[in-house]
Amino acid sequence: MTPPDAWMPRAWQTQSLLLAYPDDHFRQHRLPLARRAAATLPDRAGAPLLAFAEHLDGRTQEDTAAEYVATFDHRKRCCLFLTYYAHGDTRKRGLALLRLKRTYAAAGWHLTDEELPDHLAVVLEFAAAVGTRDGSRLLRDHRAGIELLRLALRETGSPWSHVLDSVRATLPRLTGGEHTAVARLAAEGPPEEQVGLAPFAPDPARGL
Repeated sequence: MTPPDAWMPRAWQTQSLLLAYPDDHFRQHRLPLARRAAATLPDRAGAPLLAFAEHLDGRTQEDTAAEYVATFDHRKRCCLFLTYYAHGDTRKRGLALLRLKRTYAAAGWHLTDEELPDHLAVVLEFAAAVGTRDGSRLLRDHRAGIELLRLALRETGSPWSHVLDSVRATLPRLTGGEHTAVARLAAEGPPEEQVGLAPFAPDPARGL
């Protein structure tokens, strides 16, 4: 018998495709593939992804890329790097990035030098690779940041909010403690110590 949540890795892989930087291959390859996969998902996870794809139908690749950069590179509350929400630009964030890399390596999964391990598209791709149980655990570790990102995208009217709605549909309901963590992050923001991240600087042109 197929487990009821067997579709979740497919959802995470689809969400990962849509949250990566929209390069030259996005419209011709990734978007059509994501649309086909979304149509096979339960409505609560698939419908938001189809809504996102529909929004992009009337936009050029250049427009989509420009909107991606304006959304994720220029707004701190819309940061795709999940450890930023918990640790800001501090030494603790550097350690969190190393822990993520070690988690990936232990599963036989290695990143390129151009990828940071906490980018949501990367985390989702890894979650899809390791399966529902371990993937869900990893995403729950960053639940407050994911929820704050979702709310920030909704507030700005970003089409990527649909993708975050789909991510949320794969996770359990927020607990009381998680609601508190989201409210605290929204009110105070992450820590601001500006040290310890030089080896992990992302390439803003790629969004990773």
